[in-house]
Amino acid sequence: MKNFEAHTSKDRLDILNFLKLSSQEELFKNLSEEIKISDLNLPDPMSELDTTREVKKLAAANKIDYACFIGGGASKHFIPAAVSQISSRFEFNTAYTPYQAEISQGTLQSIYEYQTMICNLTDMDVSNASMYDAATACAEAVLMAARITGRKKALICKRVNPQYKQVINTYAKAADIEISDDLSEIGNDIACVLVQTPDYFGAIHDTDVIKEKITDSKTMLICCCDLIPLSVLEPPKCDVMVGSLQPLGNTLSFGGPYGGYFACLDKYKRQIPGRVVGRTVDKEGNQAFCLTLQTREQHIRREKATSNICSNQALIALQTTIYLTLLGAQGLKQVAVKSASNARKLADKLLQKGFELQSKNFFNEFVLKVNNADEFLANLKENNILGGLKLDNNRILICVTEMNTDEEIDNYAYFAV
Repeated sequence: MKNFEAHTSKDRLDILNFLKLSSQEELFKNLSEEIKISDLNLPDPMSELDTTREVKKLAAANKIDYACFIGGGASKHFIPAAVSQISSRFEFNTAYTPYQAEISQGTLQSIYEYQTMICNLTDMDVSNASMYDAATACAEAVLMAARITGRKKALICKRVNPQYKQVINTYAKAADIEISDDLSEIGNDIACVLVQTPDYFGAIHDTDVIKEKITDSKTMLICCCDLIPLSVLEPPKCDVMVGSLQPLGNTLSFGGPYGGYFACLDKYKRQIPGRVVGRTVDKEGNQAFCLTLQTREQHIRREKATSNICSNQALIALQTTIYLTLLGAQGLKQVAVKSASNARKLADKLLQKGFELQSKNFFNEFVLKVNNADEFLANLKENNILGGLKLDNNRILICVTEMNTDEEIDNYAYFAV
């Protein structure tokens, strides 16, 4: 069998003749000499076995044994091996998301189960099939509030993840929605108020206080929440709840994809972005799943479309569903309690050394005040510890999860200077 070639010698000759050129070099004569490469300096070909050995040797140079205390929107949690094994089965991990999902009953059922779990955790009535990430979930929630209320102003708490705020601002600018971070402006002209709890700095907020400030019945409250704390904390009373799926069975993956969730009260379900899977019975009385709501422009009149979300993060949502199924309600609570207790343990040790915290009302992330953030983090890194995110010259955002051992916590406190 001949090796595959994109262009045969005859193909290349035909192209040159069509262009009235005598050689391939003449085709590239206008290119600058400094960007031309005459020799790639590649090694001799190797067998698959030898190539594997060489790649392993190169990979061994990577330093991967750091104790990780980095959060700020993406954190390291334990993922049971069964999550990747089940989600990688060919029945789920297809080459292309089915456009006509009604023929994919397994995919539809997994999305339906995912929606049910999200509603149980958030105490909301309806969940969509998932979002691209937490940032787009926040932005779509603001757009939904603007559609429902007919208002063009939204208040976004200063302590919301800055990356989420950037995406919100991008969406809002295109939709002519005014964005403000001054919650004292709550009034009758506001479409929504968006808060995050625990917020970007790890602090837990009493959203009832904000809800009491919203005196106009049309103004909606949107809460961006980490789902793991919701297994032990009471979900906030709000109109819409959004957040990230990354902590629930999804790897850090060099920054994504992470997936996001979107849940709301029943009265807003017709304005929910994306799609919603429902359960029914067929004409023979058998259980069947179908796309109950599809509110994008290809399914309804374009001016009635609620978003341009074509589908959902199906594989990420599936991994979340498998993770939650494997852990169960009690297992998720154990993750939450272990993460919170580990964070409190490290915070107490740092307080004993004379450090100061920005807030003591936190779940598993907190801000530590230091003299010099760069020196503080560099010293920890020299001792195989990724100490957190630098917020500014004097503040570090630290995240502690169930993955951090007592030894790692002790070492962090010991080398923190």
